[in-house]
Amino acid sequence: MTPPRHLVIFARFPMAGAGKRRLAAGIGAVHAVRFQRVRLAALLGGVGRDQRWRTWIAASPDCSGPWPSHLSVIPQGRGDLGQRMARVVRSLPRGPAVIVGADIPGIRIADIAGAFAKLKGNDAVFGPAGDGGYWLVGLKRTPRQRLPFAHVRWSSEHALDDTLRELGPARMARLRTLEDIDDAAALARHPGWARRISALPCRRPPC
Repeated sequence: MTPPRHLVIFARFPMAGAGKRRLAAGIGAVHAVRFQRVRLAALLGGVGRDQRWRTWIAASPDCSGPWPSHLSVIPQGRGDLGQRMARVVRSLPRGPAVIVGADIPGIRIADIAGAFAKLKGNDAVFGPAGDGGYWLVGLKRTPRQRLPFAHVRWSSEHALDDTLRELGPARMARLRTLEDIDDAAALARHPGWARRISALPCRRPPC
């Protein structure tokens, strides 16, 4: 029997003053929250509704919400990104897992399907980011597989290389390179999204 597949979206509940500080410094707190709302709604309405995998929200803050009722929610907990990802991965039922962030405008359903397809013949799959990090990580999750999230210099140009070093000799595949939106300069390279958040009325988050 084929084990179930798990898509985990690491997401911060969109509210003023929580997260996206570099983006807020460049475009203002209101527009930063609008970006979080629009991007998260698009992601949950797309890849989050595909029936080929079970979608989970790894939520921050831990007691945030309400989140959409059709999704399973796991608190991220404390620690750096690696500690939080390891904790979430260990809490999932058996089966391969793919983790993505909520602030990458270019994610398509085909990217997620492609990641799971590559895990059939590989131990791990990565979606590289242009800044040296990665926007997606997928793990086959065999009993002996080591989680590669310790000793990684997060939020640096070394994040992907450090994670690959932690994997050791494991079989690894890559997807296309995408960019996450961390600051105003990155948003400016995606003018369609800049226009969308400017036109959005200031209402409560869609979740």
